[in-house]
Amino acid sequence: MTHPDSDSPGLRQTILSLAEPIVATEAGPVLLCLQKVQAHYGYVPEGSVSVIAEVCNLTRADVHGVLSYYSDLRKTPPPRVPVRLCAAEACQAVGGRALAKAWRQACESDPELAEDTGIDEPVFCLGNCALGPAALVNDELLGCADVDRLKAAVVIARSKVAL
Repeated sequence: MTHPDSDSPGLRQTILSLAEPIVATEAGPVLLCLQKVQAHYGYVPEGSVSVIAEVCNLTRADVHGVLSYYSDLRKTPPPRVPVRLCAAEACQAVGGRALAKAWRQACESDPELAEDTGIDEPVFCLGNCALGPAALVNDELLGCADVDRLKAAVVIARSKVAL
C-alpha cells in the first residue's frame, strides 16, 4: 500500500482514473468515489477531496462533509493489523466498554502493539451479539473478546500480514 504525496501529479491521475468511471455511470457518486479511493490506498489521502470535488462538480466542502460523516472512511493510513472493537449496545452490556479501556491500556503500555493495531477503532455492531464483546482483528471476527484473545489474534494476523 502506497502513501502518496498530497501534491503529487501521480495522486491526481490515480484519483481521476478511479473516480471518472464512477461519475460517468452513477448518480450521486461522491461516496462511491471516496470508497474506491480508500480501496486503492487503504485510506483517502489528503488531496483526494479536491480532485473528487472537481470530477463530481461539487465543492470541496461537500466532499469533505461526506468523508467526515462516514466512520468507515479513513483520512490516515490504517494500522498494519487493525483491531476494531464493537461499540454497540449488546457488546457494551457484556463488557465492551471495559474491554475498550483494557485494550487502550494494553496498547499504551506496549508501543509496538499500539503502532501495529491502533488503539481506538470502534465499529458499531458486528452481528455477533450472542458472543459479545465482539471484535474484528484484521477483518477476522472474534467473539468473547478479551485482551489476551485480542493479543493472540494480533500475533496470528501479524504472521499473515508479513507473508
